Amino acid sequence: MHDIKWIRDNRDLFDERLGARGLESPAPRLLELDEQRRAIITRLQAAQERRNAVSKDVGQAKAARDEARAASLIAEVGALKTAIADDETAQREVEAELDKALAEIPNLPLPEVPVGPDEHANVEKKRWGKAPALSFTPRQHFEIGEAWGLMDFEAAAKLSGARFVVLKGPLARMERALGQFMLDMHTTQHGYTEIAPPILVRDEAMFGTAQLPKFADDQFRTSPDDRWLIPTAEVPLTNLVRESILSEEELPIRVTALTPCFRAEAGAAGKDTRGLIRQHQFNKVELVSITTPEQAPDEHERMLASAEAVLAALGLHYRVMTLCTGDMGFASQKTYDIEVWLPGQNTFREISSCSTCGDFQARRMGARYRPAGEKTVRHVHTLNGSGVAVGRALVAVLENYQNEDGSVEVPEALRPYMGGLTRIEPAA
Repeated sequence: MHDIKWIRDNRDLFDERLGARGLESPAPRLLELDEQRRAIITRLQAAQERRNAVSKDVGQAKAARDEARAASLIAEVGALKTAIADDETAQREVEAELDKALAEIPNLPLPEVPVGPDEHANVEKKRWGKAPALSFTPRQHFEIGEAWGLMDFEAAAKLSGARFVVLKGPLARMERALGQFMLDMHTTQHGYTEIAPPILVRDEAMFGTAQLPKFADDQFRTSPDDRWLIPTAEVPLTNLVRESILSEEELPIRVTALTPCFRAEAGAAGKDTRGLIRQHQFNKVELVSITTPEQAPDEHERMLASAEAVLAALGLHYRVMTLCTGDMGFASQKTYDIEVWLPGQNTFREISSCSTCGDFQARRMGARYRPAGEKTVRHVHTLNGSGVAVGRALVAVLENYQNEDGSVEVPEALRPYMGGLTRIEPAA
């Protein structure tokens, strides 16, 4: 969420940065609403001061037995009370309209973010590893899983409809193993604290991380209590600091969680209708950092390295892309996507996004900190990233470690989590 005072003082920069996203600036309407709000506040202050002064005069007029003057002053007090009530209503209305308008504006991209309209303008930052040299035509993950009878989309459709899956036997175990492996790495090697958060949250939490109001159609909501199923653990993890004032010594805070995630995929009709790439329900390990503004740039690189380490340990070929202004998320100032190589699709696919959000989410949450030695408080900066998406990691392992006979090798890093199993056979 944006600070209207900052927009007022930095109008040209605000317009330029939104323009980099390909958006027309709403500054004229915002500043008009702000002028209305400030005019009402000024008028209210004057009316309240006049009411207080006139109220004193009423007492003096009555003490002097000047009934005519007292009656006139009482009438003026009544008129002022009516005017004040009307202006207080007007203030609430214009502030609500201004807050709504501000809440619908995306974050401003940092100056170093490449400018472009869509994913074709993303810039490659690095690559790691090599694609496996397969001597046969690789199959896609769902072809492997369905051939074994261990990846059952028909059974899931009977239970829940499209975009769900039932995993069985060693595939169910491998998905569980991947999540545990990632959690262990982030908590023991990367300094994150494991959290087991709620997966049902209130409106305020979804608003705080900017899923609401703009992306309500992409979410699942429960009845009758009107809570939301989390689309990512970013929501509860980031909101752990909502309505708080932290000390600078507490920062950075680094937390991680493995949770189910739920997305309606309302804007993804016809995309990835087969397989595990785009499901309504999936598991993901999330990384969240809460920092000072000065810490945030280095923390972004650190978070990216933590997510990369998962794929490197699994021996998966990947590349890191810096997203352009037209492809980055609503709350992000800058985003890195990690894309893993999938031989069955013969392409890279996203498996992690790591974003720095500046104080955009913190303003929506009321999350602040007090710098050492200062009395004033500042908004924290928030960062989030996938560390990584478990289902997509399963996809990558199946496609990269497949053999011509239909078996799949278990990566060395996963074997301790698979009971020592080194290979999944078609007949398993």
